[in-house]
Amino acid sequence: MRSVFIIHKNPFKTGDSFSNHWKESHLITRSSPNLRNKLQFFMHKLKLSIVYYLNSLPLSWGFIRGPQRELFELDFSPPSRCADLLAEGKVDVGLIPTIEYQRIPDLKIIPGLAVASKFRVKSVLLISKVPAQNIKTLAADSSSRTSVCLLEILLRCRFKAEPFIQSQAPNVNAMLQANDAALIIGDVALKARTDGLFIYDLAAEWLSQTRKPFVFAFWAVRNSAQLRSGSSFHASYEFGKSELEAIAAEQSKRLGLSQAQVLSYLTQNIDYALDRENLEGLVLFYRLAREYRLVDSYRELDFLETS
Repeated sequence: MRSVFIIHKNPFKTGDSFSNHWKESHLITRSSPNLRNKLQFFMHKLKLSIVYYLNSLPLSWGFIRGPQRELFELDFSPPSRCADLLAEGKVDVGLIPTIEYQRIPDLKIIPGLAVASKFRVKSVLLISKVPAQNIKTLAADSSSRTSVCLLEILLRCRFKAEPFIQSQAPNVNAMLQANDAALIIGDVALKARTDGLFIYDLAAEWLSQTRKPFVFAFWAVRNSAQLRSGSSFHASYEFGKSELEAIAAEQSKRLGLSQAQVLSYLTQNIDYALDRENLEGLVLFYRLAREYRLVDSYRELDFLETS
């Protein structure tokens, strides 16, 4: 039997050194056939792409630290890269920007789970030196796909503006140096200093315009992966939900925010359900994206069947 070992770049991984894992795997390879078969199974795990932003951690925590951590081979990427990896077939499942479901063929949605917001999201912000209706040039976070489309819709239908938009690395000072405004998402938005600027929370603006919540991301799986159940994803979230205080304590140090701020964000600003209300907002977003020609066609939602 030929042994293959893969090292993942996991910013959250703790525990034994790689050498210890190698020794254990090597011993298993040389031992009983049953153990060899188990090792061979794990060597052919499906690949899972996880967004490394704070708001996705409760969904992913079981895969990172919990009982589900051995089920998939993990990749950690920004949202746009997760989508690209899934589109290219380099991963089997990904937490993707919702707009990418309309662009990537042969996907199913894992039901019931999402990164959404029912009012203010706090981590998807339009920051501007001028009122939104006066924006002429705008730098959009290159990590974003869904938020860029959401912003384009809001600029047209809410603010009656059609600025020139260019993709740029998420550095607020650099983005605003040469543009009227900047779209930033995720952890960068949570830490941004916005004194003296016009601030628009895109989830709040969407709610004001449509009376619907907004869904930013969900788990999507390639049909070719033949994933039989989404139960492990729900279990991962249940584990994350039970560990929210631990997540907040750890991530507050990384982000330079108070533990109370992080916990409030995860429990008050982010909604992890893909419930009826959130689905209504999602479908409306897709229809408007098609109306404004941000996607080529509209595709109905196709969910992974639950067993």
